[in-house]
Amino acid sequence: MAKERKITKRQREILLAIYNSLQNAGYPPTFEDLKYKLGISSNQAIIDHLKALENKEVIKKEVGSARTILITEKGYNTINKPPLMPMLGTSYAGAMTATYQQNLWTKLSDEVKIKQDMFLVEICGDSMIDAGINTGDILVAQRTHEFINKDIVVAQLNDDTTVKRFIIQNHAPKKFLKPENKKYDIILFKPDTKMQARIIGKYIDKNILPINPKTKSFDK
Repeated sequence: MAKERKITKRQREILLAIYNSLQNAGYPPTFEDLKYKLGISSNQAIIDHLKALENKEVIKKEVGSARTILITEKGYNTINKPPLMPMLGTSYAGAMTATYQQNLWTKLSDEVKIKQDMFLVEICGDSMIDAGINTGDILVAQRTHEFINKDIVVAQLNDDTTVKRFIIQNHAPKKFLKPENKKYDIILFKPDTKMQARIIGKYIDKNILPINPKTKSFDK
């Protein structure tokens, strides 16, 4: 069995700087930030340290985003810090709205196990109240490409986002997004409709309350 490689003192300082930047600023530090805070003069030195941290599996660079650096579960354990999860905006559970911006990371309980493809979204509106989702609730979403009937999803239409129940059936309309409030109409799928994530839980007091796997709803 290969011996686990520990991070160096300098790499730990960089990892802590990433954590503090995510928590306080909402995004990872730039090279200039790291050079200034740690007294490092070379960009290449920063690149080498980040590569080493990635190889030691304490950070992960998100595909498709040049600046997004994620701290892994191993990384949080290494610096003995509670995990952070990104809050990607407010979803108006009624009308759709364009509010997704990665600008806030929320601290979770030490016991919570998170995956890199999970994020939080705050609900504003009453279109999902019959599924136990109310204004002010913070939901836990997980990015996926696979959805099944009755999943509660985060969906995108152009630049707008909404949280609704995904319905697929044999007769027309075959696919649509269904509010859990009778005063709202269903949303038919269009060519630009994209489902981004599945709702898997609700964030309460730094912990995650799982969605009921049978009803795919939350207790009211």
